[in-house]
Amino acid sequence: MKKLIYIITLITLFTSCEEVIDLNVPSENPRLVIEASINWFKETTGNNQQIKLTLTAPYFDNLVPPANGAEIKITDSNNNIYTFIEDGLTGIYKNSSFVPVLNETYYLTIIYKEETYTASETLTSVASLEYVDQNNNGGFSGNETELKAIYTDPVNEENYYFFEFISDIPVVPSLEVYKDEFTNGNQMFGFYTEEDLATGDKVTIRNYGVSKGFYNYMFLLLQQNSQEGGGPFETQPATVRGNCINQTNSKNYPLGYFRASEVDELIYTVL
Repeated sequence: MKKLIYIITLITLFTSCEEVIDLNVPSENPRLVIEASINWFKETTGNNQQIKLTLTAPYFDNLVPPANGAEIKITDSNNNIYTFIEDGLTGIYKNSSFVPVLNETYYLTIIYKEETYTASETLTSVASLEYVDQNNNGGFSGNETELKAIYTDPVNEENYYFFEFISDIPVVPSLEVYKDEFTNGNQMFGFYTEEDLATGDKVTIRNYGVSKGFYNYMFLLLQQNSQEGGGPFETQPATVRGNCINQTNSKNYPLGYFRASEVDELIYTVL
């Protein structure tokens, strides 16, 4: 009987301690988030491109609101104009006649809510992926599958790389950035490790040629993410600004980046 009374007393104690706490999280007016990546995959025309516009939302909101009704164009140095049209109300703006040219400088203009945002970027080439080296005894536990995507860095060039690893198992894509400061002209690799990979799983490996500015931007974002991959658009401890500028109201600065890259893609099947 005493044991029963003791148990009932404990249950009453713990239930009576439950209390709903409303957190007063500071918020500000929504900012424009610009995901403008011109990706020219090798051996394709690169004609189909898209730009995604969203708005920042309060921390506990589950939905990311699209930014609708913007006017978007990209202009090159020869004054060719590429207009991007929104697909419904998705916040995704598309162009199907884009003409990518390596080392060409492109100028982005976005008009949203009567404010003008601009950025410029040069389309950067990338080294081809040659092969993948697999190690099944990697990681701290010795049970993780490690993949090294091998490529050869060009000689006498300053190069920056952005790697994306996307597997067909339900894990967040892994993102990495590299520079050739100490490995110029040598064979290099993008590195990926995942303990849940099994024989037959496929991993899409993409290597993007990027500018020094984008390398610095993404390096800071990944440093703020303890996992170093998969969370560049999650809430960050500090605001990292990209290369997009609000020409109308500098205080209402946007988030995101305008990038232009040649891309090499390799789909690898785990052995």
